[in-house]
Amino acid sequence: MASAEYRLCDVSLDRSFAGRDARIEREQALAVIDLLESNTFIPVGHDGGPYRLTIAAADGRLALHVADAHGEHVVSHYLSLTPFRRLLKDYTRICESYYDAIRHPGPERLEAIDMGRRGVHNEAAELLKSRLSAKVNIDNDTARRLFTLIYALLVRNADRRVLLS
Repeated sequence: MASAEYRLCDVSLDRSFAGRDARIEREQALAVIDLLESNTFIPVGHDGGPYRLTIAAADGRLALHVADAHGEHVVSHYLSLTPFRRLLKDYTRICESYYDAIRHPGPERLEAIDMGRRGVHNEAAELLKSRLSAKVNIDNDTARRLFTLIYALLVRNADRRVLLS
């Protein structure tokens, strides 16, 4: 079922996600590359793609607009971030701990932080799969990559204190 027809061939971001932090820009670019490299993306009730995904901000939510390879609209889904709030806070704290740990080497500490990061990442991916399931079916790896991109976009647009409050 995960043939070349059921995949994303393009991911674009609304201009509202413009940022100035080079590190976040790099994380976002890597998230898009990883997502396009390998994904399973199946809009419910649609015959096949590949698909183009545009992510935009809309009234405090993420708008996910899906079109076919020719640009014909397939489906839109508006994703509330409220169910992700705790996971985004946890993920932000873990990422900050990881960056701190890199400055103070110790393999045990990095391993523990990485295990925690993977756990939160997996939980967020499952929630994302569930929240999208009425409109789009995705596999675990695609959900993980999409969450990474969403996280990078949100961090890029917000003072980290917003994610932590």
